[in-house]
Amino acid sequence: MYFRKLMCFIILLACCLSNKAQIIYQDTSWNTGIKQVLEVQKDATHFIVIGDWGRNGADHQQQVAEQMGKIAAQFNNRHIISTGDNFYPQGVISEQDPLFFFSFENIYKDFALQVDWYLILGNHDYMADPDVQVRYSKISRRWKMPARYYEKQFGMPGTKKKILIAFIDTNPLIPEFYSNELYGPNVKTQDTAKQKIWMEEVLSNKKESFAWKIVVGHHPMYTAGGRTDNYDTKAIRNTLKPLLDKYEIDAYISGHEHSLQYLKPAGKTHHFISGAGSERTPVKPIPEAKFAASQYGFMIFSVKENNCLIQVIDVNGNVIYRSSITK
Repeated sequence: MYFRKLMCFIILLACCLSNKAQIIYQDTSWNTGIKQVLEVQKDATHFIVIGDWGRNGADHQQQVAEQMGKIAAQFNNRHIISTGDNFYPQGVISEQDPLFFFSFENIYKDFALQVDWYLILGNHDYMADPDVQVRYSKISRRWKMPARYYEKQFGMPGTKKKILIAFIDTNPLIPEFYSNELYGPNVKTQDTAKQKIWMEEVLSNKKESFAWKIVVGHHPMYTAGGRTDNYDTKAIRNTLKPLLDKYEIDAYISGHEHSLQYLKPAGKTHHFISGAGSERTPVKPIPEAKFAASQYGFMIFSVKENNCLIQVIDVNGNVIYRSSITK
């Protein structure tokens, strides 16, 4: 019995003496004994996913950005998704805020990263004026945030079916934020009911043929990080899980936790956390987590009609985990 449990839940805590990176594998299909090679699929739509990054290049943001450029150059038909907390410590105050240059334009400057960035707002972005980031879409060609929440449909090579991604604003969905001194002023201006109605309309869309339905929000619903039982995690789960279940959403992608995670709770939806663009925080084993790493880095999703390949890349450009979703 003990051996079976051990085989079903292999928990490997790899602590590298040089940087104390912590990685937990509970996926028995992943071979930790060999160096993994990046898999490049030419006939897919690719999304690089990064979150919690804006620190003027500090705390490995610059190094992660350099690896993103190297990885992105190997993929065509690519886009970049940001899972929020785009500017630390307290957002931006105008379209001319120097942080746009020092934390974004001058960091992600590799030619391969001069593609469309689809961004959402994190809680730190709410400490200043969130709508500044919306308005910056009219200044930067690659910065795509048309509203605090929005949808985007992406095509896929070789098929008429599409990928639907709902980019949502999770901050107003957390009741405790309304009385928070830092978040409250900008949260109170939002109509939570209106966003929920919009989500219902977007996710129930039957006019288009979608191979994949994905939701991107800043706050996770499940996490192997320090916020497993936090009020914000519970609030998002209570609010969003019924919607994700109702419309059979394939994946929920978030940040907020400064780590890289793949979680599979009961139900159809796969959960991914990519919040390690700068700074990292500890992880721990929980039943839902197939993989969790307290390591700087990002993810890349390669989406085809019947398969989605997910690869996790660390600050040194190594593939530290790979998994796939088959439909």
